[in-house]
Amino acid sequence: MFNCKILLAEDDEIMRITLSDRLRKNGWLVDEASDGREALTQLKQNVYNLLISDLRMPHLGGEELLDEVLLHAPATDVIFMTAYGSVEDAVQCLKKGAADYLLKPFDMDDLVIRVKRLIENQAIKARCASLEHCHQQAQKPIIGSSPATRALLHLIAQVAPSDATVLITGESGTGKELVASAIHYSSPRAQGPFVRVNCAAIPEGLMESELFGHEKGAFTGAEARKMGRFEMANNGTILLDEIGELPLHLQAKLLRVLQEREIERVGGGAPIRIDVRVLCATARKLLTEVREGRFREDLYYRLQVIPVAVPPLRERKEDIPELCTFFLREFGSSRGRDQNLSPAALQLLMAYNYPGNVRELRNIIERITVLNPASVVEPWLLPAELTREERESEASGALPLRLGDAVAAAEKACILRALQATGGKKSETAHLLGISRKNLWEKMRVHRIEE
Repeated sequence: MFNCKILLAEDDEIMRITLSDRLRKNGWLVDEASDGREALTQLKQNVYNLLISDLRMPHLGGEELLDEVLLHAPATDVIFMTAYGSVEDAVQCLKKGAADYLLKPFDMDDLVIRVKRLIENQAIKARCASLEHCHQQAQKPIIGSSPATRALLHLIAQVAPSDATVLITGESGTGKELVASAIHYSSPRAQGPFVRVNCAAIPEGLMESELFGHEKGAFTGAEARKMGRFEMANNGTILLDEIGELPLHLQAKLLRVLQEREIERVGGGAPIRIDVRVLCATARKLLTEVREGRFREDLYYRLQVIPVAVPPLRERKEDIPELCTFFLREFGSSRGRDQNLSPAALQLLMAYNYPGNVRELRNIIERITVLNPASVVEPWLLPAELTREERESEASGALPLRLGDAVAAAEKACILRALQATGGKKSETAHLLGISRKNLWEKMRVHRIEE
């Protein structure tokens, strides 16, 4: 059940104690207030899921109290308790933004049912807000069956059930976000929100407010209280991507969050308890950052409870055929095409080292599907950098020692470049090479260049 903190405002002491005891029996945290002014003070100092208040309270009540709640704590739902003669006032409060009202005297079970319904709705809203904010789409699988990928999937299965902090490392484009997503959706928190924060994309001056939220008037432009990403991720998981970009003064604050499990909004004085699992990802060598004074040593060891290293694509090339098939289907389905790679094209893709890792391979496949409608992708339809790397490797000493083999390899590379330049048009390719079309066909057959 979604954790809930309730503020109960009731001037009748016996009624207040009775209601408070019943709510606490359901496992909810309950604070009490004996008048509207005290209730408002507590609302400004703490975060509540729900305010349950008598409609007519001393000092501040009814619509006036509701206006203050909507201003200072818009995420807090309000249930008013009212006598029969004040039903019209309660209905007016519903129109202005109250969540519900109860007519006194009421059954305690009825109150509990209404509170549970509002809590469940808040859990759904929190999850939807996090999904919308992070543009969360359907979870994508981790593709591959190489030994390196199988080891990674095994580690994810071991890590997911715990609440331990995880530090995910790896080069850019290796799929660190996919690993974080897999950890979250395989964990007991899978039904909770999954909030991603790219620390490199948020200006330093706004980072603290984005992570921890702020109170109204905390700085110029803070016109209302704002919930931070950690609060959005409550009862779920937060991914701090590019954690190496976090400024030093916020590293100290993050360390306190990890140790105390509470945050403070910018401009706020009261700590807010949170229940969030923290995952961090970085392409930097954090130990080097620690040695050079750009990352706190104590935070580094606090984050690295469980290190997960994502291998680069060049170390798991056995995954390339599966990845190519997956990406071809992904882009082909959106464009109504059914494309496959020829053996020669796949061989070129397997030989490339991918400095941009899986992201680069995905971009290559997308480029192919956009620019080349052919059902079978041949080598000359691949981007120039793939064949260029093959030529450079040959020039660096990979050529056969026998002169005839070296000439054949150079001739094949020349034909492939010409085919690529003409988009596979045989007549234009033959003209470009200065040979007849028949001669070109014969050389393609000898060199096993696919149609």
